[in-house]
Amino acid sequence: MQVRCSGTDHPSRHPDRERQGDRMKIGFLGAGKVGFSLGKWFVQGGIPVTGYHSRHRESAQEAAAWTGTRCFPTAEALVTASDAIFFTVPDGAIPTVYQGLGDLDLTGKQLCHCSGARTAREGFPGPGHPGASYYSIHPLFPVSGKYSAWRELSGAFFCLEGEGPHLPWWEETLTALGAQVRRIPSGEKAAYHAACAMASNLVCALVGESVTLLARCGFSQEEALAALAPLMEANLRHLCAEGPVAALTGPVERGDGATIARHLACLPAGPARALYRAASVALVDLARKKHPDRDYQPVTDLLEKGSNP
Repeated sequence: MQVRCSGTDHPSRHPDRERQGDRMKIGFLGAGKVGFSLGKWFVQGGIPVTGYHSRHRESAQEAAAWTGTRCFPTAEALVTASDAIFFTVPDGAIPTVYQGLGDLDLTGKQLCHCSGARTAREGFPGPGHPGASYYSIHPLFPVSGKYSAWRELSGAFFCLEGEGPHLPWWEETLTALGAQVRRIPSGEKAAYHAACAMASNLVCALVGESVTLLARCGFSQEEALAALAPLMEANLRHLCAEGPVAALTGPVERGDGATIARHLACLPAGPARALYRAASVALVDLARKKHPDRDYQPVTDLLEKGSNP
């Protein structure tokens, strides 16, 4: 089904589901995976969604058809029809889209972005509009597919931060939809996002190096990943259930300097060896917590000396 960008109203599919404040209408500037997913999730949860505007009109039409909402011909039309506006565009484009609203009256509007790295006001820079509220609402979840990811948002973690009186409403509403919610201070947004990157993106670097080493042993990438999967999955289960100290195993935890030296010797000088050293130094701190009576100084000395093992 194709939806034209027009002023014709199409109600959300579940307008009968009542919650405190659920007459607040949400609109989306941007119709990518995050906009698709949040819009569908809100609609299915009974939260009124006005619709979408995008510089790629076909994307807005597709999102409107998918969610049973409207495709708006202009950003101004969407903002006028909505109480809360989600800027679901790439992080770097959020300030530009916001500034493109110009002198539009934003009194009483909630301006929301989904960036994990930027605070609310970093996404919406400048003196601000009197009477407007500014929020960052970040789903700590890999939104991988615009037609499927919305089903998994219930149970995901959302980080809230911003300036305005509506944070309690967002916390209550997202929780009612099944999410886990935490408010954080604006000054700690960078620390929050660094934590997310270390637990997600940086793991790709570690696994990438593991695959490279297994390639030296004759594994294809597919074979390497299949071999590593049970190890990684079991370790992740223990990490999530017990925490990093209790889950720690391996040569650092054992204080096995001979094995660590052999590892360092087989790694080429450069990023791979530096990555192994840096991660292992951090593991020593965990190992000391797990075994406070064990002497890890020889391991520390080995890891912290020059580039040659």
